[in-house]
Amino acid sequence: MCGIAGVIGGGADIHRMTSSLAHRGPDDEGFFEDILGFRRLSIIDLAGGVQPMKGCGELRIVFNGEIYNYRELRSSLKNHPFRTRSDTEVILHLYEEKGPACVRELDGMFSFAIWDPAGRTLFAARDRLGKKPFVYRHDGERFQFASEPAALEGPRSIDRRALEHYLAFGYIPAPMTIDEGVRKLPPGHTLRFDGKSVAVEPYWRPAL
Repeated sequence: MCGIAGVIGGGADIHRMTSSLAHRGPDDEGFFEDILGFRRLSIIDLAGGVQPMKGCGELRIVFNGEIYNYRELRSSLKNHPFRTRSDTEVILHLYEEKGPACVRELDGMFSFAIWDPAGRTLFAARDRLGKKPFVYRHDGERFQFASEPAALEGPRSIDRRALEHYLAFGYIPAPMTIDEGVRKLPPGHTLRFDGKSVAVEPYWRPAL
């Protein structure tokens, strides 16, 4: 497992946020300015899969998980110059070509965030079954995300509705968490933050 974190709008220490995820990724850490942070447990392309990773343009990605069909996807991206053998870079190039619709082609367990410096927007996604975690907090103009709630900065208080669900059913359904003001990105959903508002949308639903 790896750990991802980020903050848009300032007011949080990305280095502290990432340090709190050290147990998720003991092999390496990386940062992009004061916006994105990453803790790595190396699985694929140990030398080349350093994150946050930069695309052909200015896009940056932090990614936690594994894409099972990344080789097939890489073969389909004919006009993209690859610098590594990592599945992380495949996601980045796929997003460059297809935008948010790229997530529908990913087979695997994942959570990731892509930062567009030019548009000042963040795009994030979580796998269909929610195997990889993604939590976030939006207060005013500041947006934070991470693999675990402990990495997020801000006041701590119990969400009473979430506690009621836990006591009644033994779990807390998304998007709630036990921390008031902290939300889980539901499985099979994407998130977009444009500097002001958060938009969460499903890209997959189970066929019942």
